[in-house]
Amino acid sequence: MAMPMATPGTVLGTSALFFTGALIMRGAGCSINDLWDRNLDPQVTRTRLRPIARGAITPFKGLVFTGFQLLAGLGVLVQFPFECLYYGIPSLLFVASYPLAKRVTYYPQFVLGLTFSWGAMMGFPALGVNLFSNADALAAAACLYASNVAWTVLYDMIYAHMDIKDDAKAGIKSIALKHDKETKQVLTGLAVTQIGLLAAAGYAAGAGPVFFLGSCGGALATLGIMIKRVNLKSVKDCWWWFVNGCWITGGVVSLGLAGDYAVRYYQQPAELDEIDIETEKES
Repeated sequence: MAMPMATPGTVLGTSALFFTGALIMRGAGCSINDLWDRNLDPQVTRTRLRPIARGAITPFKGLVFTGFQLLAGLGVLVQFPFECLYYGIPSLLFVASYPLAKRVTYYPQFVLGLTFSWGAMMGFPALGVNLFSNADALAAAACLYASNVAWTVLYDMIYAHMDIKDDAKAGIKSIALKHDKETKQVLTGLAVTQIGLLAAAGYAAGAGPVFFLGSCGGALATLGIMIKRVNLKSVKDCWWWFVNGCWITGGVVSLGLAGDYAVRYYQQPAELDEIDIETEKES
C-alpha cells in the first residue's frame, strides 16, 4: 500500500525484512506472555504443557531467550531507515503490556490488536514516506492500522472461546467471556469495521479496483463464511478457524494489495510516456 507513494525501491526486499521482523517479534511476544503467565498457564488445559508452565524451562532461561529474540528483532529494525526506530521501539510497550491486560480488562484482545498491527504504521516510513508531511499516507496508515486492530480482535475472540471455561475458573478476562451470548453479533460488527477501515485506507492511498475487489471483497466473503460456520462451542472448530481463517483472510487481503501494486507498477511507465508526449506537444 505504501509503495506507490514512495520513491522507487525494492518492495519485495522490504517485505522480506518485515516478515522476518514479524516472525521474531511475535516469538518474543509469546515468550514474554509465557513468562508473565507462568502461574496462570498450568490452570488452563490448552496451555498447561507450555515449556515454562510445565517446568521444562526455568523463568531465567526464558528471560535470556527472550533477550536474544529482542536483540535479533533490533538487528532487523536497524536495516530500515533511522526514522523507523522512533516507530519500532515504542511498540515494545504494547508487547510487554498485553499479558497484563487480561488481568485488568475484559478486552485484552484490543491491546493485542494494537501490538500485532504495528507494522501497518511502520511500512510507510520503512519506504521513506514521511507520515507527518503526507496527509494521504498518514490517513492510509492510520486506517490500515485500525483495520488490523479490528481483525485481530475478531480472530482472537474466536481463539479465546477455546479457553472460556478454564479462563473463568482461573480469573482470566477476555472478550469471549464478556460477550459470550452475543459473540457472533460482535464478530459481525468487527468484520464490518475491519472492511470499512480497509476500504478507507485504500481510498486514501489511491488504490484501484483490484484492491477493492480482491482485498475488501475477499475479506467480506471469507470473514462472512467464517462467522457463519464457526462452532464456538467446539474447541477443535475454533482452533481450525483461528489458524486457517487468518491465512484465508490474510491471503486475500495480501493478494489484493499485491495485485493493485502490480497494476499500478506496470501502468506507471505508460503514464510517464503520456506526460512526455504532452510535454513535447507543448514545447
